[in-house]
Amino acid sequence: MPARKTPPHLAWLALEPVRAVAELGLGTLLHRPLSRICPRGDGHPVLILPGLGAHDVHTLPMRRFLTRLGYRALPWKQGINLGPREGLDALLEKLEVLVDEAIEQTHGRHQKVSLVGWSLGGVFARELAKRVPDRVRQVVTLGSPFAGHPTATHASVLYEWLSGQRATNQAIIERVRVRPPVPVTSIFSKTDGVVAWPSSVQSTTETSENIAVSVASHLGLIANPVVLYIVANRLAQPGGHWRPYRPIRLSLPLRFFRRSATLD
Repeated sequence: MPARKTPPHLAWLALEPVRAVAELGLGTLLHRPLSRICPRGDGHPVLILPGLGAHDVHTLPMRRFLTRLGYRALPWKQGINLGPREGLDALLEKLEVLVDEAIEQTHGRHQKVSLVGWSLGGVFARELAKRVPDRVRQVVTLGSPFAGHPTATHASVLYEWLSGQRATNQAIIERVRVRPPVPVTSIFSKTDGVVAWPSSVQSTTETSENIAVSVASHLGLIANPVVLYIVANRLAQPGGHWRPYRPIRLSLPLRFFRRSATLD
C-alpha cells in the first residue's frame, strides 16, 4: 500500500475530544463486565507506552484494566512523551532498562515482556522490540503511524515542536516501517482524527496482523472498550504460540466487540 500523504478529515479531528471522553466513560463503566468475559492473564509484565504529548496518567485506564485481569501492567516512567528529543536510540536505551527491570521482577521465571504502544508510543514499542527481540513476547500498537508519510498525521507539527526533530527525516521514516521480528498486532480506526489509518497498516504474515475497530477516536483508543477487549485477547496467548485474532460471537449487548475488519 503506497504511503498516504494526506491527514484525516478535519471533521474527525474536531470531534476527537468529545469522542475520546465518551470512550473513556464507556470503557470505565464496562471495566468490570469486560473483565468477566476476557481471558485471565498469566501475570507476565506488560509495558505500556503513551502517545505524543501524553503521560503515564493517560494510560491508567488500560493499566488498571490489565491489572484486574492479572497482568503486571507497567508505566513507562519517562514523564510526558516529548518524542525522541535526545535521539531515538538514546530513548530506546532507557526503555531497554525498563524491560530488563520488569524481567528481573518476575521472581526467577524470566518472563518476556509484552509491549503496548499508543500512537507514537507504538512506534517506540516496535523499535524496542527490534532492539531486544529476545526479551519481548509481542507488540500491540494503537493508532501508531509507523507505515505512513509524516504529512498523513495532524500531529507532525506538534512532534517537531516537542521533540526538536524533523518529522521528514527519511532515514527514520524508512527505519520505523520495518516490522519487528516478534508477533505484532496493529489496532487502528478508520475514523481516527489524528493519524490517517493507512499509516497503521502493515503487511500480514504468520506473526503480524491488522485489526480495525469501528468509530473509535485516536485519543480514545487507550480506553476504548473494544480495544481493551482485543488487547486482552492478544495478551492472553501463551508465549511462543501466537495466532491471528479470531473474534468470538457475543450476544447483545456485547456483540459490538467483534472485529470490524482485518486488512492486508
